[in-house]
Amino acid sequence: MKTTHRYANLLHEEKRTTVWFLWLIYVIYFGFEIVYYFVLPSVPWQYESGADQSNLPYIKYIVVFALLPIVYYYLKKGKPSPIKYIFFVTVTFSEIILDTLIYYGSEQSYASGNIIELIMIMFSPIFVSKRFFYLVSLGTIFKYLIIGLILSDEIVVIPLVLVSVLSIVACILLYRFLGYVRAIQSSYDKQMEGIVKGVITTLELKDPYTRGHSERVADYAKSLAKATGKFNEEELKGFYYSCLLHDIGKIHIPDSILTKPGKLTDKEFEIIKTHPSVGAQAIAEVEGIAENINVIKHHHERWDGKGYPDGLKENQIDYLARVISIADAFDAITSSRSYRAALPIEKAYEIIINESGTQFDPDLITIFQKVFPKWVEYHNRYHELPDK
Repeated sequence: MKTTHRYANLLHEEKRTTVWFLWLIYVIYFGFEIVYYFVLPSVPWQYESGADQSNLPYIKYIVVFALLPIVYYYLKKGKPSPIKYIFFVTVTFSEIILDTLIYYGSEQSYASGNIIELIMIMFSPIFVSKRFFYLVSLGTIFKYLIIGLILSDEIVVIPLVLVSVLSIVACILLYRFLGYVRAIQSSYDKQMEGIVKGVITTLELKDPYTRGHSERVADYAKSLAKATGKFNEEELKGFYYSCLLHDIGKIHIPDSILTKPGKLTDKEFEIIKTHPSVGAQAIAEVEGIAENINVIKHHHERWDGKGYPDGLKENQIDYLARVISIADAFDAITSSRSYRAALPIEKAYEIIINESGTQFDPDLITIFQKVFPKWVEYHNRYHELPDK
């Protein structure tokens, strides 16, 4: 179902944001460490940095540098998303362990903390991910609670308050970003749906007998796909658009064949059979729809391998192409055509069930039986509307 360029732009942005994020962390962290531990202690007024004299703090540097090969590996693999989670969890747990080793049993008051965690909290909204933000903010608070309990030192209240305040600020920024993203997404969806339906209207002008067919098939197919429980809302949305365009290749078919009242000749039927491939070519470069190209190309394939254009069978056929084939057949049976009148929905149900294991995926037919009452309700409601 998915092509290699699916979400290519989002992946690129995630990768670029991750690289920026890491540059911020490494530059600010080591810049701060150099100034705090090496520059300030050597100033003329004898600044006391309070730096720990043991070698344990240097392990933090080793941990941070040791993460670089992991970062490189995931970036090369084109999987930047896990990097930020691995980085935060590793740094946080190492901080808990090292701070406990340094301060437990010591009379020295707790005076640690890390500039990295402040950077992570403040810049976590740039990923526009609530999951990452809550992990960072709550994880950092959890860190200081654990250290406070282990060391029994009330001084941890100060970093707890600071982290909480920064988390609130970052949370405000995150939800503003999310609001903008939702607004842009909503606008994009409306434009996409408008363009798609405009194309469908053009197709229906060629073949008035199929008026409303694409919209009905898309609604039937989406409800069936949703009932499988295999797809999230974003995937269903892309599937819906591809369903609306499943017959777009018929624009290439001469009107004399599309609207012919009688039986098609073998030559004419061969021309009809080209529309899935033509439609697939038409949307191959359309981002947001191209990932479901097989829905358009293979919606006339059959479970027994006797379909077209590629003669695929059983699981060779894309799962969502198998879904739309049931919806397409049902609507075709219950709609009037130039060569026959619509059949009753009960007859359509009987035909679909009888084709289980031959034309249709038997597992999907089982799910079809469950959603059929909703299809009946939709069918009746749709045909009761004026001008339908």
